[in-house]
Amino acid sequence: MDTWQRRTSQYVVVLVGVMFGYAAVYDAGMSVFEGSPISFLHSLQVVVETFTTTGFGSDAPWTTPEMNVLVIVMDLTGVVLIFLALPVLVFPLFEEAISTTVPTAAAADLEDHVVVCTLTPRGETLVDELDSVGVDHLVLEPDRDRAKDRYEQGYDVIHADPESVDGLEAARLPAARCLVADGSDPVNTSTVLTAKEVAEDVRTVSVVDDPSRERYHRLAGADDVLSPRALLGEGLASKVTAGISTELGDAVEVGEDFEIAELPIQRNSDLVGRTIAESGMRERAGVNIVGAWFRGQFESPPSPDATLDNGTVLLVTGREAQLERLKELTMSDVRRFRRGRTVVVGHGEVGTTVSAALSTADVSTTVLDLVDGPGVDMTGDATDPDALSRAEVEDARTVILAIPDDTLTEFAILVVRDLNPDIELIARAEETENVQKMYRAGADYVLSLATVSGRMLASTILEDEEVMSLDKQVEVLRTHAPGLVGRTLGGADVRARTGCTVVGVDRDGEMITDLGADFRIEEGDELVIAGTDEGANRFMETLG
Repeated sequence: MDTWQRRTSQYVVVLVGVMFGYAAVYDAGMSVFEGSPISFLHSLQVVVETFTTTGFGSDAPWTTPEMNVLVIVMDLTGVVLIFLALPVLVFPLFEEAISTTVPTAAAADLEDHVVVCTLTPRGETLVDELDSVGVDHLVLEPDRDRAKDRYEQGYDVIHADPESVDGLEAARLPAARCLVADGSDPVNTSTVLTAKEVAEDVRTVSVVDDPSRERYHRLAGADDVLSPRALLGEGLASKVTAGISTELGDAVEVGEDFEIAELPIQRNSDLVGRTIAESGMRERAGVNIVGAWFRGQFESPPSPDATLDNGTVLLVTGREAQLERLKELTMSDVRRFRRGRTVVVGHGEVGTTVSAALSTADVSTTVLDLVDGPGVDMTGDATDPDALSRAEVEDARTVILAIPDDTLTEFAILVVRDLNPDIELIARAEETENVQKMYRAGADYVLSLATVSGRMLASTILEDEEVMSLDKQVEVLRTHAPGLVGRTLGGADVRARTGCTVVGVDRDGEMITDLGADFRIEEGDELVIAGTDEGANRFMETLG
């Protein structure tokens, strides 16, 4: 039941109760004060006529003051209830009649789609991922107003209850490839239970807010249960461990001994302050720079005049040895030989995961939280300079802000940066829209929970997509490109048109990675492309 229906039902119940109450009082008054007993039905008729202003005064004039006062009060009550009915009943009905009508069922031919229940910020990232690879989706929204808003924003949405059999049947769940339950834990388990009743064989993915409740999602029948906050914590910690290790870490293998990887430029690296052209990375390491993230903004290809700074993340291709050489260049001398200490601010689920991951990597940590507890070294406010000083932020190598409040995180970034201008600052963001503000405040790396969660869902659902990292919307896709057949990469100007880079071509089972501007695409070639979700979507629309 949506907001309007619930409000209308409540109003009707109150109205009927008031009318019957006044009918009983009027019936008693006519007997006691007027000495003219009447039936209860007659009394109810008088009340209805009074409230609707259609009465003809069949019992008037009343001879007693008591009855006159009663009728006056009834008149005023009726007027008030009529005016209340306008915003509660009449206006919404009128608005609904002239507003956008949200579908209540999927198209009859919709199939192999992903059913999303309901659309959260992480769901928006998932939908972007699905669009980039041409996978249909359908959002179920039980609330009428939210459904209308999503529909007007251009989402494929229906107004239906994901916890009901009718709602999931309206979404054509038996014909879907997957269902994603992305509400609260109780709602998600209820949705999964209903989904297994409607279509037992359809894969279900449930998002868990509290990892301790994962067991119950499994018992409900969920095929996959994802904990985004735990993954976010691991991602935050990996920014520290990646900076103290000379090992390459995660990379996507494109061909035999040929990989694509993301490499962050560490604070105090020799590359900081140089342009891409001045850095000589291609000459010194032999890699090919596909793109780069500058303060959260992806450029592909990056301009040779673009200046590298701490926080720049390079997207590069090359052989493992070449990538390892570039890794050495991106690290600071300090981090090569000294791990340093990391201050973790916030010890909720995300902060706990961060601390555990750093402890496993043998990184010294100091944990600061508002509330004392196991694993907390000291208590204090993240925005209080004195508290951060007690945590010795001035002498630390890295601080990780794992606070679940973006506004507080933004302020804490300013305070930390003021205390230690040279510290590596890694921050958590709840909402993607706040990422840029955190970069402007002084963060070196920002990981968005919404983005990480959405990409985590996408990587679980999409089998033919390899996600470079869950914190950045860069992906590696294998696809055919009919629009490129018979054309050279340079002639088609793929990078400029789509923002994607062709990093490899699978031709008759052989992976070709030496791709110049004169390389010509042939029929049957499978391309390996790297780019953002938006770029991948443009590639598929224009060339796929």
